Amino acid sequence: MVKDAVEISQRLLSISELFYSIQGESTYAGLPCVFIRLAGCNLRCRYCDARYTYEEAHATMAMDAILSFVDGYPGALVEITGGEPLLQENVYPLMEQLVAKGRTVLLETNGSLPIDTISPEVIVIMDIKTPDSGSVETLASGNIVFAKERNRTVPGSCEIKFVLTGRNDYIWAQDLVNRQALNMSCPTLFSPVKGELRPEDLAAWILQDQLAVRLQLQLHTLIWPHLSRGI
Repeated sequence: MVKDAVEISQRLLSISELFYSIQGESTYAGLPCVFIRLAGCNLRCRYCDARYTYEEAHATMAMDAILSFVDGYPGALVEITGGEPLLQENVYPLMEQLVAKGRTVLLETNGSLPIDTISPEVIVIMDIKTPDSGSVETLASGNIVFAKERNRTVPGSCEIKFVLTGRNDYIWAQDLVNRQALNMSCPTLFSPVKGELRPEDLAAWILQDQLAVRLQLQLHTLIWPHLSRGI
């Protein structure tokens, strides 16, 4: 058992950045959070604000070094993000180790890989890609069903996010929410792409349609508008 624990602690992950900041998205927005941003992504969304995760060099770190960094902020949330974190197999033991330490763990995923093998103790934030993202056909089969089942079994264990560039994306997302009754089973968030969709327009559409979703602005970009990384 000791040998197994040592082997797990030495497993490697490709890391784009580690940082401590304010959680800017999800229903946990506003809380202090440790971010583990993994390198690499299988999508190339048109509006991506983290291209450096797949365009720039990354560090290779052992799991114990990552956990040591997280341990420095014992009262904070922990978010694993990317890129697409589920591309790295060692993200699963990392999540298990964090949960075992009693941490509240958020996993942000682009929805292209199955979420059914993720521990129910991890809060999955699944970003469903819209038509103008350029990645609309990438949602893994079954992930909407998996999301609903997660929340039926463990309420609050999965949130759904739509990033919208304009009216066409809004109509598409609204239709999917209504057809699947997503907002009845999962916290559902609509977020405007900065510089492409005005928050006041998105707010007006939500109110006009009496759509029971949460309007989400990226809080970290409002606090630190001059920064693009480490926030």
